[in-house]
Amino acid sequence: MAVWSAPGKVFLFGEHAVVYGKPGIAMGIKPRVYVTVRKTRHPPRVKSPYLEMCFEKMGVNGSVYIHSQLPSSSGLGSSAAVTVATLSAINDEFSLGHSRDDIAHLAFQVEKEVQMGRASPTDTYVSTFGGIVLIMGGTKRRLPPQDFHLVIGNTMVSHSTAKMVEQVATFREEDPNIVNPILDAIEAVTLKSMHVFNDHRSLGRYMDINHELLEALGVGHPSLTRLVMAARSAGAYGAKITGAGGGGSMVALCPKRSKSKVAGAIEGCDGKAITTTIDTEGARKESEDDRKHTGKAGR
Repeated sequence: MAVWSAPGKVFLFGEHAVVYGKPGIAMGIKPRVYVTVRKTRHPPRVKSPYLEMCFEKMGVNGSVYIHSQLPSSSGLGSSAAVTVATLSAINDEFSLGHSRDDIAHLAFQVEKEVQMGRASPTDTYVSTFGGIVLIMGGTKRRLPPQDFHLVIGNTMVSHSTAKMVEQVATFREEDPNIVNPILDAIEAVTLKSMHVFNDHRSLGRYMDINHELLEALGVGHPSLTRLVMAARSAGAYGAKITGAGGGGSMVALCPKRSKSKVAGAIEGCDGKAITTTIDTEGARKESEDDRKHTGKAGR
């Protein structure tokens, strides 16, 4: 039996723009998905295409049990974390010898096939390696870790990443003279943000700008607006959509002393608050005692 876990992620800057080769900055967060894999001659079947594809890619058969601290369809990379943790546990249980880079690559292949080609390698890379990652075209570079105090607000409104990406693509085809300058502005904000990581007040201001630009792209939602405004009013340095938008989650950068107040304001607007900081570990092996984390039968 092998027990592995992998973290979720937030986009600090640049979502949607990364689809068009612009830079983006994503960060691993503390909530995790825990996966136990066991060699089994007759494993139970499961309806998850992610789990089925993980075993297919690895060329083995076994049982899998999952416990997730990440809500699904919330823009926090839950499917990527499930995929990375499952592949890591299979790799360990069956002594397949894949490297961490291999796991990240395989996880992206799984997501891409399951999501009909619309997956981004960002989620699986961040979940595998943790930390803060700059995505620039086809390259990824880990940035120095930062002591960011974040409060995530889940609107509890389910969304489709593929649908939101397609919506922006259609908008761009119809009105390139409007959309392209917005994407350029998101790029400028993303690049500028890296110079003020130590100035959280300025960083929050750039998060606010990024949020307004995402709304201009049409990926906002009334529930997201409520949570963003509540977080700012409660003392957050800045707050924005994280992920595809159209529902899902927002993220607020907060002074340490204001985290509880910001979380309370989000809960007061019918959101689900998650207080978190950076995860720098990525996928990790858990002790067998951590099987208590895993209670949901998978495959």
